[in-house]
Amino acid sequence: MGMFQQMKDTYKLQKQAKQIKSELKNIHIESESSGVKVVVTAEQELHSISIPEELLSPDKKLLVEKAIKEAIGKAMKKAQEIAAQKMKVVFGDMGLPGL
Repeated sequence: MGMFQQMKDTYKLQKQAKQIKSELKNIHIESESSGVKVVVTAEQELHSISIPEELLSPDKKLLVEKAIKEAIGKAMKKAQEIAAQKMKVVFGDMGLPGL
């Protein structure tokens, strides 16, 4: 494979990766724990948090904190899975082993 072809292939892969990154920003993953809902993008950015009124009392502070942590953790894990699936297309085209 000539140098020009390698550059062309690299440009193509960069373009695909940029497109996938844009798609990931528009995929929203919702997760819920004990009524607390979080939404993250597949790019692993926190989009929103929703806490039900009944959890806002001072005596429920620890429960709310735990629920938020669990909901965010679930959403981030799903976001990582989606991002890995999308990026596998690009890295698979590069012929990397194990993909």
